[in-house]
Amino acid sequence: MFQTRVTELLGTKYPIVGGCMMHISGPEFVAAISEAGALGMMASAMFYSQDEFRAAVRRVKELTDKPFGVNLSLF
Repeated sequence: MFQTRVTELLGTKYPIVGGCMMHISGPEFVAAISEAGALGMMASAMFYSQDEFRAAVRRVKELTDKPFGVNLSLF
């Protein structure tokens, strides 16, 4: 286990942040990265509505109690 400022700040086991990859960074993928000890990141631009996005965030929370992040595209 690494202990760095990044791991302390993010609450992760490793100082790794998963990349936001369109159409791949869904809830299961994000939760798997977080469960492995890194910071899973979900791409918000892959969802067509706020309700769909909200459901995906809830799904990640069901799958893991570990930290994860969301990439918000503002366009």
